[in-house]
Amino acid sequence: MKLAAIDIGSNAVRCQISAVLHYGERYRLKRVEYVRYPLRLGEDVFATGRISEKKQDKFIKFLHALKLLMEVHDVAPNHYLVCATSAMRTAENGQEVADRIQQELGMKVQVIDGQDEAAYINRVIEHLLEDKKHYLHIDVGGGSTEFNIYHDRRKVASQSFEVGSIRRMQQEEAGLSTEAMRETWQRMEDWVTENGRRYHVTRAIGTGGNINKLYSLAQPQLDKPVTRARIATILDHLTSLSMDERVNVAMLNPDRADVIVPAGHIYLSAMQWANIHSMIVPDIGLKDGMLQALFEDHFEEFRPKDNHRPGSPQLSVQSRPTDVE
Repeated sequence: MKLAAIDIGSNAVRCQISAVLHYGERYRLKRVEYVRYPLRLGEDVFATGRISEKKQDKFIKFLHALKLLMEVHDVAPNHYLVCATSAMRTAENGQEVADRIQQELGMKVQVIDGQDEAAYINRVIEHLLEDKKHYLHIDVGGGSTEFNIYHDRRKVASQSFEVGSIRRMQQEEAGLSTEAMRETWQRMEDWVTENGRRYHVTRAIGTGGNINKLYSLAQPQLDKPVTRARIATILDHLTSLSMDERVNVAMLNPDRADVIVPAGHIYLSAMQWANIHSMIVPDIGLKDGMLQALFEDHFEEFRPKDNHRPGSPQLSVQSRPTDVE
């Protein structure tokens, strides 16, 4: 069996196709295909409130290509999920675009809110946690940031804020400093500070493409946490570089070079607010939670009875997997 997840983010669209492998009593998902395209729906939506016709056409062409790719891999029609996050749910014509995709391609796009997004990621995050440890999970996307607090392996608090890398980049480029922006940032700081103190968080978990790139640039020892000070050093260095230097010297993709600094400052700020000095960075995200959900749907014995599932059967998950997702 092969499963597929398509994550439609504000910055990029990602598709992962994985094979379900079974050996003895152990199941795992092995990645057989991964495609990422920087569609940048957020550029339209956060500037104009809508997805333009030009962007829609490109969007549908790319999804059509992914549909053909899934057919080549023999992914059954009920063995894939398509989820859209901040840009699609913010766009005035988001549902209209989803309906057009359904009509032209026969693909159902689920436009999910921040809580649903966090719930998907929770499916894979919670199995990386240690007993009697308390974590702040930070996931920064192009249009929103999700925070989750885990206390002794149980998620006890979560909140989504409409602050993301593309939103912040556009605001900084426009020189905006509106009261609404300040209020949102203050609410985010207050939430992290209050809940970090209440649940005595001592560790951070970072997910998202930008923190993964920062982690690789920091080059900590494999599977080791990266310190807040090291993240700050990397961000200072990247800030000092021009966009051309970020692409040609730091070797960042163009669609990463412009958003990595505003995204990095969100991670860094959250760690400072919670007084956390190090972060673990597992190479997992929304697509992995979607694949886990598909797996549980088709193997009932793996379906959780509740949100707290220590010791339950589970797909093989590693902190920084190679071919295991």
